[in-house]
Amino acid sequence: MKALRLLKSFNFLYFGLLAIFIPFLPVYLADQGLRPAQIGFIIGTGGFVTLITQPLWGMISDKTRTIRKVLLLLIFFSSVIGYFLYDSSSYLQLILFAMLLYFFLMPIDPLTESLNFTIAEKSGISYGSIRTYGALGYAVISLITGYVMSYFGANSLAFLFAGIGLISFIISWMMPDAPVSGKPVTLKSLKHFFSNKETLLFLLLVFICAVPARMNDTFLGVYIRELGGSAKLVGLTWFLAAGSEIVVFALSFWWLRKGNEIIIISFAAAFFFIRYFVSAWITDPHLLAYLQVLQILTFPIFYSAAIQYLYRIVPVEWRATGQTVLALLFFGVSGIIASYVGGSIYEAFGGKTLYLFISSISFIGMVFALVLYRIYGTRLDTAEEG
Repeated sequence: MKALRLLKSFNFLYFGLLAIFIPFLPVYLADQGLRPAQIGFIIGTGGFVTLITQPLWGMISDKTRTIRKVLLLLIFFSSVIGYFLYDSSSYLQLILFAMLLYFFLMPIDPLTESLNFTIAEKSGISYGSIRTYGALGYAVISLITGYVMSYFGANSLAFLFAGIGLISFIISWMMPDAPVSGKPVTLKSLKHFFSNKETLLFLLLVFICAVPARMNDTFLGVYIRELGGSAKLVGLTWFLAAGSEIVVFALSFWWLRKGNEIIIISFAAAFFFIRYFVSAWITDPHLLAYLQVLQILTFPIFYSAAIQYLYRIVPVEWRATGQTVLALLFFGVSGIIASYVGGSIYEAFGGKTLYLFISSISFIGMVFALVLYRIYGTRLDTAEEG
């Protein structure tokens, strides 16, 4: 179907933009002479912006009952602002354009995921068959970005970002909108969503697991450069990480079963712990890059299971907003703590201590997930047997 091809193409391009922004912004800032604490300040403050902008655009999408038109507006401004961000060098300009890009670019993620899930349900295909193209875009553009930055300089990212953004805008212009629920949006339904104890504990679990993941996203590239790695190696690192996600998303129809989300999340949290603990002891930047293939057992499994669980408990008319809440925790609230605290730890004690710290948080997340599974998973298993 043409609509599915367009949506898959948009996923490829949008997550390509995220590949330029999330892992390479810290590297770009470091190339401009900023210290880890300053980098953490910019990215952490961006998390505060995300706290405002993701719920705002999620509510706008729900109220207007359209995703595509909101995407068009956000992708246009993101493309323009991204150009100016990667063409800037002064600290104040970097802060200004980074905040604006957080305002317009980050809300696209939950809206895109909502579009993916809704179209997948309507078409009778798996969510992962669409999201696979996002992972592919993140991997390919990460690799390209590393080479572009190495051969043409850091400021060349301005043209790369704007060019991909323009193509994304054209694709989103041609995409169909998501089918919307016939139920009206009510504050009562949202209140019910947040008043459920199981939901609140699940969101806490997402937050605990997200903090170490966001610390790694922010400082992995900086750490690789500190160990002697090049921008090309940073690109290869994220190519391996994102590329490993492709198989997981493509086979999600096989391994992702309703009712097993929490135990699946605990499995991912265990490998988050292993990945970060081993990272703390590696001094060869190439080995650190190759270790990122463990992404195959962490983020895509964690996030796919979290989305499916969320869509199982959130009222239909609040799905876009519910997806925003999940993204807000993973990329917003957790990003604030990850950037501020991570930047301070990195500057004061170095990368090894930072990775030992985030591995300990991942271990706590794994234990908490197992506790939730014992409470809610066992209850669900018993209900199914009955």
